[in-house]
Amino acid sequence: MFVGSAFLAIALAVALASPSIYPETARALEVNSSQVAMGTWVGASFPVENFQTYTSPFGLRRSPDGSYTQEYHRGLDMAAPQGSYIRNWWMGKVVEVSDDSACGTSVVVQSGQWEHIYCHMSGQVEKEAGKRYMIDRIGAVQIWEGQTVQAGVRIGRVGMTGRTTGPHLHWGLKFAGKWVDPALVLRAMYSEQDGRSLSAVPQ
Repeated sequence: MFVGSAFLAIALAVALASPSIYPETARALEVNSSQVAMGTWVGASFPVENFQTYTSPFGLRRSPDGSYTQEYHRGLDMAAPQGSYIRNWWMGKVVEVSDDSACGTSVVVQSGQWEHIYCHMSGQVEKEAGKRYMIDRIGAVQIWEGQTVQAGVRIGRVGMTGRTTGPHLHWGLKFAGKWVDPALVLRAMYSEQDGRSLSAVPQ
């Protein structure tokens, strides 16, 4: 059973009914759908509570500032009410916390060859005894660089930090240093949960 499987079922119902989250530009993926489908997803968690809808897919998109320029969006945006908790997708080590970029307050977790990035969170980065941590006092969340976090653990809350036009989680994924469309991973997770594929622990 997946951590947060109820959230996953609702979110994937939206994903499977909405081809717009799989644009033609998805062909630019460095890690393709067949490689993702061969992954093993038991224990993975859907990354945001109170999920509402997908607001921006992976790949080329019009700039959210309203201009006609295009940019490459290296993640999947998931709308949720401000303050909704964000859950760690897979057990791993926190390798970076940051609050000084367009990503806003963010946490990066390394899980084997996978790297998962969470952007636009509430809170800020502080330092104690030379060690950095992300703290969201209102949400009672504190995440340290170097900390190991389990799948499904609350690691922050949806905020409005960085470059954003509304409350959402920007969720980015890399495998072996290559960007992956998170929507492909969610579909693979759903297929496995639904009994359409076998499972083991990912490398």
